[in-house]
Amino acid sequence: MTRVRLIIIVLILSGIALSGALFAVDETEFAVITRFGEIQHVEYSPGLKVKTPFIDRVIRLDNRLLHIDVPTATMPDVQKQNLEIDAYVRYRIIDPEKFLRRLVSELTAASRLGNIVISEIREEVARSTRSTIIGGESKETTDPETGEITRTVTPLITRAEMMDRVLQRSDQAVQSTENDFGVTIVDVRIKAADFPQATEESVFTRMRTEREVQATRLRYEGQRQSLTIHADVDRQVAIILAEAERDANLLRGEGEAEAIRLLASALENDPEFFAFRRSLQAYEAFLATNTTVVLSADSDLFKFIQPPRGQTE
Repeated sequence: MTRVRLIIIVLILSGIALSGALFAVDETEFAVITRFGEIQHVEYSPGLKVKTPFIDRVIRLDNRLLHIDVPTATMPDVQKQNLEIDAYVRYRIIDPEKFLRRLVSELTAASRLGNIVISEIREEVARSTRSTIIGGESKETTDPETGEITRTVTPLITRAEMMDRVLQRSDQAVQSTENDFGVTIVDVRIKAADFPQATEESVFTRMRTEREVQATRLRYEGQRQSLTIHADVDRQVAIILAEAERDANLLRGEGEAEAIRLLASALENDPEFFAFRRSLQAYEAFLATNTTVVLSADSDLFKFIQPPRGQTE
């Protein structure tokens, strides 16, 4: 009975020792074996590995791309206009031993690497214009017919070039002799570049003022064109009326001249007819007003209303 118990105890202890000596390494990680805080070796390949039980400790590090959200920071551009820059960093661990000795953990790495990258971004932003940082050049075009303003943003290659320079300098900094963190920075990108909250209202006010100036200019331009069109129409109307009056006067004069010519011709042919016509005009003048006229019976005015000679009334 005692032997059986001894065997069971040995088996249990062997199982515990074996479980403490074996560990698995995943393909997405490094396994760093430490003993009393000192690094013994690093397991790079996946599979089942062996260590000294109860003494050795396994520290697992991710061998994939790691992400750092850099804290948003306010930075002045080349025109001394502050912008809030929100960026991120992607890095990879290439030397687990150096990483553990220099940075200890991913949390510390996020802080140290983030500070280095934000410093490089700050330096690059200080040499760049706002359009370069934002990544596009804004242009406004005005439709000549409707007056509608259209804003277009043309992408700039300089934004990508700026971030490439930040990436190169940041990677050199983390792999320099001074730092030598055992990592490589793979990518650095600006997620957003905005005005600080304190200056947004002043920016919006300036934008509203610019729009009001444009609107006023367009209204004045419309009024000027309206006055020009009305003046041109009025001028054309005056010209048309003057030409019509001129043509009417010419036709009226030609008609009167023709009437005078015909009348003169008639008088030359029959003077008696002229005297008859003048008498009719005189009759029309005084008979229409019921005027009493006392004239001699022998007056020439009545000779055309008297019966013909040789004929009695």
